[in-house]
Amino acid sequence: MNLHTLLAFWTISILLAATPGADWAYVISAGIHDHAAVVPAVCGLFLGYLAITGTVAGGIGALVASMPLAVTILTFAGAAYLIKLGISLLRHPSLPKEGHERETGARRWITKGFAISGLNPKALLFFLALLPQFTNPGSSWPIFLQIGILGIIHTMNCVFIYLMVGFGARTLLSSRPRASIVTGYISGVIMIMLGLGLASEDIIKLLHS
Repeated sequence: MNLHTLLAFWTISILLAATPGADWAYVISAGIHDHAAVVPAVCGLFLGYLAITGTVAGGIGALVASMPLAVTILTFAGAAYLIKLGISLLRHPSLPKEGHERETGARRWITKGFAISGLNPKALLFFLALLPQFTNPGSSWPIFLQIGILGIIHTMNCVFIYLMVGFGARTLLSSRPRASIVTGYISGVIMIMLGLGLASEDIIKLLHS
């Protein structure tokens, strides 16, 4: 691995992390709810991507990807969880909490974040498709180590972007309850649409198989 390769990967990674999706919707809802929820929420996403990195680097990811049933199960599990969270946001949109009203369930935010990123089949397939392209078989570093480094780089890029998004949402919306409610509804709709999109792709594949 050389500096040029790392910079090329870093650029692509930043652009991908800066693309709104389920992760963005989640950290925005955390930021609206309470500034103290942002870090645990992002930590959960971080741990999920770290787990995927380890899975891909260890070769397990390729094994899972080669098993259509396993990918289908993972897809429906991830889709169901996104839809569940989306419905929850629509029923109970995040509102800014202050003082004694703040909820300090850091473990809950971490667990949800881990499930959102860790159960995302798109993330697994993305890591499997992209990371090996930036490895160098002729390098003195083992392939699994190169993949691990690239995965960590992407994960840290995500952490950086998501922290800015979460705290930015808190700063912009903490004093605007009505805007917070609307943003919460939008985040919920995004999660539901992404979940339905994930599920429908696999349903179409099953119908055509």
